[in-house]
Amino acid sequence: MSATTIARAWMVRRADGLCLGFTDHDRALRFGGVEFAPEYGMTARVLVQGTGLSVDNSEAVGALSADAISERDILAGRWDGAELKLWDVDWRDVAQRRLVFAGSLAEVSRANGAFRAELRGLAEPLNAARGRVFHPRCSARLGDGKCRFALVGEDYRAEIAVEEVEDGRVFRFASFPAYEQGWFERGVMSVLDGGAEGLSAAVKNDRALPGGQREIELWQSFGIAPVVGDVVAITAGCDKRAATCRLKFNNFMNFRGFPHLPNEDWLMAPGAGRNG
Repeated sequence: MSATTIARAWMVRRADGLCLGFTDHDRALRFGGVEFAPEYGMTARVLVQGTGLSVDNSEAVGALSADAISERDILAGRWDGAELKLWDVDWRDVAQRRLVFAGSLAEVSRANGAFRAELRGLAEPLNAARGRVFHPRCSARLGDGKCRFALVGEDYRAEIAVEEVEDGRVFRFASFPAYEQGWFERGVMSVLDGGAEGLSAAVKNDRALPGGQREIELWQSFGIAPVVGDVVAITAGCDKRAATCRLKFNNFMNFRGFPHLPNEDWLMAPGAGRNG
């Protein structure tokens, strides 16, 4: 492989299976069942690779293209976490290639007609916390395999068409099913149809207004805002307290916290931990 005939080839595969190839060569390259197209302006910053378990770092930059990585898909978060591989390739003979990076994209952003994404190496998951957390509140996520609670039925899930939206973050409904105020706080709003279909966001506030009206405020606006008429599903939230698990969800048998664990004040109390 000659230094004068080396090109870089990128393969990006989204979670939904869409796979795209890019190259900095002036002609398309093909290998591994992927065509690496030259016309999208994909480039990379200096690749920093460490030994051992240190995380590889780099940054991908490219021009937005309606038929490749579109601004709409970036706003919807559809490229976040996509699998990515990078090769050095001899463009005269693509069988002569070397894999130099394998990992995933972090959050993809866009500015001034271009996208930008930090790359995360294969060792990145090793930075995640492991093991059981001893805390009075539950360590499970509502509805996951540890919680085992099924968020189905009208008691814990409401489907309703959008009637009014402000800044893509505050939703108001003139007529809403009768739920306690705050029932959906810490829950999730998911878009079921329209241009934002498939997007989800966490609920910050759930306010019951006079006359059966409701206001749902999200922590962060959708990348693509739902419009009036789009149907959303809102699921109940959990504050991870033992009382909430028992009274709101009747799921205390699966509670993953330690509600009787002494608090920090107990550790400072005179005589704490002494015998007799």
